[in-house]
Amino acid sequence: MVLKTGKMLFTVLLLLFFIAGFAMAEGKQESAAGDVMVSDADLVVDFAEVQWTDINSTTAVTRIVLEAMGYETTSKIVSVPIAFQAVSTGDIDVFLGDWEPSMRSITKPLLEEGEIIDYKTNLTGAKYTLAVPQYVADAGVTSFKDIARHAEKFNHRIYGIEPGNDGNLLIQKMIDNDAFGLGDFELIESSEAGMLAEVQAVTKDEEWIVFLGWAPHPMNTVHDIEYLADGDDYFGPDFGAATVHTITRVGYAEENPNLARFFKNLQFTLDLEGEIMKDIADGMTATNAAEKWLKKNPFILNDWLEGVKAVDGRDALPAVRENLNI
Repeated sequence: MVLKTGKMLFTVLLLLFFIAGFAMAEGKQESAAGDVMVSDADLVVDFAEVQWTDINSTTAVTRIVLEAMGYETTSKIVSVPIAFQAVSTGDIDVFLGDWEPSMRSITKPLLEEGEIIDYKTNLTGAKYTLAVPQYVADAGVTSFKDIARHAEKFNHRIYGIEPGNDGNLLIQKMIDNDAFGLGDFELIESSEAGMLAEVQAVTKDEEWIVFLGWAPHPMNTVHDIEYLADGDDYFGPDFGAATVHTITRVGYAEENPNLARFFKNLQFTLDLEGEIMKDIADGMTATNAAEKWLKKNPFILNDWLEGVKAVDGRDALPAVRENLNI
């Protein structure tokens, strides 16, 4: 009798084991079919942000959408090298501002060692190289090769932005290598705002200046400028043509499948960033400028939120539109 009862118990346990195994297999099949569940390991998304208007814009609009989905977000303002270091150590989840190829000297070793993930390109058609006011270009400075010939007019100075920035590093490398005869030039480091204030000051009297320029940015409409040719070995071809990439910490996509889908969808445009940056330049906060843009252009959410869930399990698109009242 005891033996018979024991056999029955063993049979029941074996049956339960197979049922559980089947349920787990079925769940895996659903996941393989592409269903995205909100099983994110962490409902807080930590961003790195550098003090550039374009990255302030993209980070602000991204945080607004994520918070409307039910996530919490943080953002730490750091220098470019610290941004990548923080992602590589896992202290930061996402950085939306990897400008390539200018940042390649920073990103290449980290990527080769598997310390960060180049998740996707989030902007194409960007530009990042040296620039001069149009009247300086009209006077004959259209190439990196022309700068040294007019060293006195430039006061032997090239204006960059914050210390540690990749663009500054490239300028300093040119000076150190005496590339284009720039060996006796000095790199003036400041900030985006400080550099542009200097541009504003000297252009009033049509004085000469060469500085680090990029697009998208309001400087391209506020100032009449021209980008210089022949800097391919430092800033890339086609007058510093650039792409901007989303960088994540290792394992982030696997740990956060819903967020992985969102960041895979997240794509910016020159017009999007240009409009938000213009409002920031006019005195709005990045958050308010991003909110204004989203209310004016809610259609973008159709692409960004395809296949994405809100934290409460609803489809993200109606949840976000409801929470943002758009």
